[in-house]
Amino acid sequence: MIKRPLVKPAKLTLLEFLDKRMTLPAENKYYFLNLKKGYEGEVMFNTLTEKLSCDCHILNGLRFKFNNTIFQIDSMISTGQTLFMNEVKNMTGDYYYKDNHFYSINGEERKDPLVQMERASSQLRQLIHSLGFQVKVQPNVVHVNPEFTLYQAPQNAPIIFPTQLHRYVNNLNTISTKLNRNHDLLTERLISLHVEEDPYAQLPTYTYKGMRTGMTCGICDSFEITLHGKNGICRDCGHVETVEAIVLRNVWELKMLFPELKITTNLVFDWCGGAVSRKRISRILGRHCKMFGSGPWAYYVLED
Repeated sequence: MIKRPLVKPAKLTLLEFLDKRMTLPAENKYYFLNLKKGYEGEVMFNTLTEKLSCDCHILNGLRFKFNNTIFQIDSMISTGQTLFMNEVKNMTGDYYYKDNHFYSINGEERKDPLVQMERASSQLRQLIHSLGFQVKVQPNVVHVNPEFTLYQAPQNAPIIFPTQLHRYVNNLNTISTKLNRNHDLLTERLISLHVEEDPYAQLPTYTYKGMRTGMTCGICDSFEITLHGKNGICRDCGHVETVEAIVLRNVWELKMLFPELKITTNLVFDWCGGAVSRKRISRILGRHCKMFGSGPWAYYVLED
């Protein structure tokens, strides 16, 4: 049973918005692509674990602060026997181990996933112990990308390779022991200790004037949207979406990027590149938002 669903990080969403509306500095672009690739790997793994039929609790993307250290666990699967901790990696290419160090095939030393896993699992064990629970934690580095190859892997290292993923899940399904109240309590405590990350930390500096305005496609992010009556059609991928849905999606994007700005008809008109009339925007906002004030001072707040 999924107790903590996989949630797309707000920071990744913000970086996606920025990437299509401005030129990201090289350092931020690299960070964005790595964050995106990591999330895609977690999605791949989640498609397998969400189908588990054994009695278990599945917790995704929990972030903790313990002993003045912040650490994140990509995936935890709590069974009657063991808490399986999964460090999910979506790496591509060829890698090897030499003298207890991790290298890409060109000889460049890289961050060792096993070391990352050991640090996180040690923190998790200490955290669980501090909560008064005695649980066996089994950490694994789980490689999900079929284009990943590792040579000279340490013997008996807790590594799950792409070709072993289905076997790993099938083995979990053979666990017959049932969860009890203690498992429920531990799951509840771990979820309650989740620390939200500030999505605006480590973002590049940006301003409204530095953004490319215009409505974008909900599928391919293209700005090539043609309006036909009630619908908008993407000239690049052919995706069809109602104008109302396009406007609301772009308003949400505007609010995410600039939470300090008040949503007004004129602001949305400018953000959408003038493609939709102010009158139409006003009607759309009126149907889906709470309006405060009147006349030229009116502004809208998106309803949850």
